[in-house]
Amino acid sequence: MKLFLHNTLNKRKEEFIPIDKNNVCMYVCGPTVYNRAHIGNARAAVVFDTLFRVLRYIYGEKHVTYASNITDVDDKIIAQSMESGESIDVITKRAFEWYVEDLELLNVMPPNIRPKATEHIKEMIELVEVLIEKGHAYKAEGHVLFDVSSMKDYGYLSRRDMKDMMAGARVDVAGYKRNPADFVLWKPAEGAEPGWKSPWGFGRPGWHLECSAMSSKYLGNSFDIHGGGTDLVFPHHENECAQSMCAHPNDSYARYWVHSGMLQVDGTKMSKSLGNFYSVPEVLETYHGEVLRFAYMSTHYKQPYNYTIASMDSAKGALDKFYTAIRGVSKIEVRDGVYNEEFINAMLDDLNTPMAVSVLHKIAGDLNKAKSDEDKQRLKSELVNCGHMIGVLYDGVDDWFRGKSNEGGLSDGEIDQLIIDRAEARKNKDWAKSDEIRDKLAEAGIILEDGANGTSWKRK
Repeated sequence: MKLFLHNTLNKRKEEFIPIDKNNVCMYVCGPTVYNRAHIGNARAAVVFDTLFRVLRYIYGEKHVTYASNITDVDDKIIAQSMESGESIDVITKRAFEWYVEDLELLNVMPPNIRPKATEHIKEMIELVEVLIEKGHAYKAEGHVLFDVSSMKDYGYLSRRDMKDMMAGARVDVAGYKRNPADFVLWKPAEGAEPGWKSPWGFGRPGWHLECSAMSSKYLGNSFDIHGGGTDLVFPHHENECAQSMCAHPNDSYARYWVHSGMLQVDGTKMSKSLGNFYSVPEVLETYHGEVLRFAYMSTHYKQPYNYTIASMDSAKGALDKFYTAIRGVSKIEVRDGVYNEEFINAMLDDLNTPMAVSVLHKIAGDLNKAKSDEDKQRLKSELVNCGHMIGVLYDGVDDWFRGKSNEGGLSDGEIDQLIIDRAEARKNKDWAKSDEIRDKLAEAGIILEDGANGTSWKRK
């Protein structure tokens, strides 16, 4: 079984060969915790959760280690604290809890390790000391900076020359820098800013430093996969490479770099200033979490995902189709370990979720037409197990179709009672009352489906 991934490092799709198949390691840059996760954050989390599931399928659950950090010291957090008057601890604790809650609603599994930056200052200081000792960093006016000229192949990951990198980065041109592209490893804490004691004074780490220190601590100086959004390739991931490879020149750092595309809304960049910014809870007020997750699957992870109401409604319709097929064989049990070969091949081909989704549609269609119990069990097992690999079809069928009652609409209990009343009216051949109840339910957006086992319902 061969997995192929697009490796940003070499700009091509490559066969994935782990360093140790008994301990496959992946590190993914996590959130900066100061507010609710937005649907762009969620897309990246879903992409790498899906890769995590595929790796576990190939190598076994006990042989994959997934680490994703939490940035809980950052300029954005400090700015929010100053603006709101709340302490940084309160802000980061609340935002972290929100993040976990929001991702659970999208069926995102927790990584094996979720290290927080503030709990690894010691490791960051030690890394800076190594870089200074090896001549790759220098002290200047309370700062410690990485000397990009000390690394002959700086630009290793992004494949940019220095001129391009200068043009594409937000470079702080400070007088204490030897080179405008030199980046901060440690900086002094000012005023009420958080800080820690260090050999260079009271201060805090630069953003790039934390991932290098924490990935090495938990996964080693050489590990298999490093992931994140395409916006992180430069400067964040480039600078991670510089720090880690200069500190540990005999190691490779990450061997495969996997990046997910950015998110757009109606074809434009998502931005608060444009009024098209959506947090995960805002979207989930209207849609089930599986709908948002499945909508992401319609686009290959490397490409930008365009969030539209049409794409969400399409995802909802597809999931309705799958759950309807499952409901039709509700008494047949799912067998673990039964997967569709075509689906698996699509997922092994650089997580080709659009192709995998098309296979799910075929399986659901075949399930609806299946005659024998043997075929029904095989197809239902394929549909559910393959659905789980991309993080959907976990809901109970009745729960899925009933969904959330609309504000001011009929409750589930009221609907159930009306269906009982309608059944009684039909039994008494009171067709007028039966039709009246059906019309009332239809006006409330309730669809009735009469079958051999009685009447079931779902919301539009």
